[in-house]
Amino acid sequence: MGDKKTRIIAVANEKGGVGKTVTVVNLGAALCREGKTVLVVDMDPQFNATRGLGVDIEDGMLTVYDLIKDNISIGPADVIVPTKWKGLDLLPSHVDLAGAEVELIDETGRENRLKEALDTISGEYDFILLDTPPSLSLLTVNVLAYAKEVIVPCQTHPYAYAALDDLFDTIFAVKENINTDLRIAGIVATLFDSRTRVSHTILEKLKSHERYAGLLFDTVIRVNTTIAESADVKKPVIFYRKTSYGSLDYTSLAHELMAYR
Repeated sequence: MGDKKTRIIAVANEKGGVGKTVTVVNLGAALCREGKTVLVVDMDPQFNATRGLGVDIEDGMLTVYDLIKDNISIGPADVIVPTKWKGLDLLPSHVDLAGAEVELIDETGRENRLKEALDTISGEYDFILLDTPPSLSLLTVNVLAYAKEVIVPCQTHPYAYAALDDLFDTIFAVKENINTDLRIAGIVATLFDSRTRVSHTILEKLKSHERYAGLLFDTVIRVNTTIAESADVKKPVIFYRKTSYGSLDYTSLAHELMAYR
């Protein structure tokens, strides 16, 4: 067990397409570039964070699915892989993870399988960032049972904004019943398009809403095609094009997270 004070942060939203995986990959890369050690845990069966960090799952390779299913004979060290960037490691996912829901349904303590599996690496990283599926599932509950903080990406779109209340209710239910240490680190506005009225309207609503206003990060993640380009070449935008809006915005978010959250 290491001697770092690890911040364990879930990036969660039950709605898809809000920039969740993009935030995990690029915030992790930005923190890494600031000299922090980071572990990205990909808990989404679509494994986009795994791909986004340039890791290809090969036959016989262990993933987080194996760790959750058998955390007695398999430990984190057997599954964690380094990425191409020093200080940025990955616990990869696989489509098999979707089956874990069904397989664990009758298991005692099923909501704590991830926590039990990863407790041994507490203190080895500055940050552990966890990507979650775009749904409220047993996998999401496992992430929230283990994490200490939650970052909520919210696309500046009416549907994403409307879904926030349900997400907050879920987080508080987990806090009340499973993980009393859980807190919301902040909401980050994503996919902000300064040319559209709707983006400005939703951002203003986030700033003025009594439940959200005090939690909103100052940093806004702007729409940036370079982020999609970087995903296509399996490289965080932070390392792909350092002067892009995507890189600048996620660097700003990393600074804000390190400074006072």
